[in-house]
Amino acid sequence: MDFDDVVLRRHSSRMFLPDKPVPEEMLHEALILAMRAPSNSNVQPWRLFLSTGARRERLGAALARQVRTTPPPTLGLPESHSHLRRQLGALLYGAMGVARNDDAGRWTAQLRNWDFFRAPVAGIVCMHRDLGMPDAIGVGMFLQTLLLALTERGLDSCVQVSTALYPDVVRRVLDIPDELTVLCGVCIGYADPTFAANSIDTPRNPLIENVVFLKD
Repeated sequence: MDFDDVVLRRHSSRMFLPDKPVPEEMLHEALILAMRAPSNSNVQPWRLFLSTGARRERLGAALARQVRTTPPPTLGLPESHSHLRRQLGALLYGAMGVARNDDAGRWTAQLRNWDFFRAPVAGIVCMHRDLGMPDAIGVGMFLQTLLLALTERGLDSCVQVSTALYPDVVRRVLDIPDELTVLCGVCIGYADPTFAANSIDTPRNPLIENVVFLKD
């Protein structure tokens, strides 16, 4: 694929083939490329914990128990932007055949977040607690570069904010040091082609809504 195709093909997969492992060589290649992402003062602030096999299963099980004991808080989107989440939710749940008033069905779909959508590789993205916004931007560039490198190799992915809602569970299972802030999760694997929501083409704004061109 050329670069345009890689960017256009990358999307958030929300159901993976759990029994189709990710080739370790491919994963290492993508990670080495992602390490070339720019960062403030070459701090390279990203820290990524990848779990597979038994450790990944323990992480998913621990998160599932915690979610059922302590329901997740609402993610902090201001009301000015919350309509975008509702629009995306309508697309996703509609593709899954879950009605707006089907609370049980929506909860079942939400619970898949904390099992990493059955992906064979579950990652946790962190950054040192002493670092600030410029370094968080560096983490974002690392993560985007990783996603594109995975896509170019035929792998699928999904970045998850939901995982960061239970940082204590994640720290305990993956032995993450206290000085690291848990930012998000990332699923890596091969998307399940039979899962309808994996075929959604999430719309993007017209360029003029996000970019200001100043000529004078």
